[in-house]
Amino acid sequence: MDSNHFAFWLIFVAVVSVMFYIDLYKTDHRHGSIGIKGSLIWSGIWIGAALLFNLLIFFYLEDGRQKALEFLAGYLIEKSLSIDNLFVFIMIFNVMSVKDEHQPHVLKWGILSAIVMRIIFILVGVAVIHLFHPIIYVFGLLLFYAAWKMAFGKEESINLDTNPIIKFVSKHFPIMTVYSGKKFFVKKDGRIFVTSIFITFLLVESADLVFAVDSIPAVIAITKDPFIIITSNIFAILGLRALYFALAGIVKIFIYLKYGVAVILAYVGIKMMISDIYTIPTLVSLIFITLSIVVSVLLSLMFKKKPPIEHPENMD
Repeated sequence: MDSNHFAFWLIFVAVVSVMFYIDLYKTDHRHGSIGIKGSLIWSGIWIGAALLFNLLIFFYLEDGRQKALEFLAGYLIEKSLSIDNLFVFIMIFNVMSVKDEHQPHVLKWGILSAIVMRIIFILVGVAVIHLFHPIIYVFGLLLFYAAWKMAFGKEESINLDTNPIIKFVSKHFPIMTVYSGKKFFVKKDGRIFVTSIFITFLLVESADLVFAVDSIPAVIAITKDPFIIITSNIFAILGLRALYFALAGIVKIFIYLKYGVAVILAYVGIKMMISDIYTIPTLVSLIFITLSIVVSVLLSLMFKKKPPIEHPENMD
């Protein structure tokens, strides 16, 4: 690692640590749920920080123009996947009946765990490609499968009776079914009980594990630089918590977003599969990714589902 990269690592860690601490402090000391206005402000701050960091890469990192394009493309891929993944998080919170004011606590620990998991996945993925280059074709096939599943797969619901995570926890640990706080574990009558909040956290983490299998190969298809992959991923993930509360109420409007994300996954799968024959310029990839997101959002707004009209005879 050269000194320039090391300096950027220090800047990245410092900026992210300070911002994340402020974010956690504000939400942990807030009474009640997080409002849409505050969520939009923090979402804008996280997006602005990512763009400013990208400008630093552009002007000061070696081969800055190329690296900045790679960062932005990777960030957009992760962000678009994260927005689509909000559907799953909303479903988990609804099924587990988690109160609005407790959701930030679950997301906080979920994001911290996701950061560690993503870094490990990224480093392992890049190392495997360097050691066994043909693995890129396996990654490409995984991306094709992820694209097909996102576009044409049925939405899976969570069955509390058959879910393997819930069955495993209930088999090995006592569960406190009636609990209104936000602690993961509660001690009562000399025994330690697992709460429904902790089970919710495990469900969120298991969902993020599936998301990582899709998103990390997609970003690796854009760049093999661990610095760019890790920083773009973490900036997108850290902004997800604020984005969740900003979009939770309106995310169902974007009905065509999943098709835009599916197109992006299929595209980067093709990019990875043909990389030994032809390298698609990063600028082309960035334009394609941006257009896919914009078109899917515009189509969602133009053809959004209208609420059913209540007829007078059906009203009380």
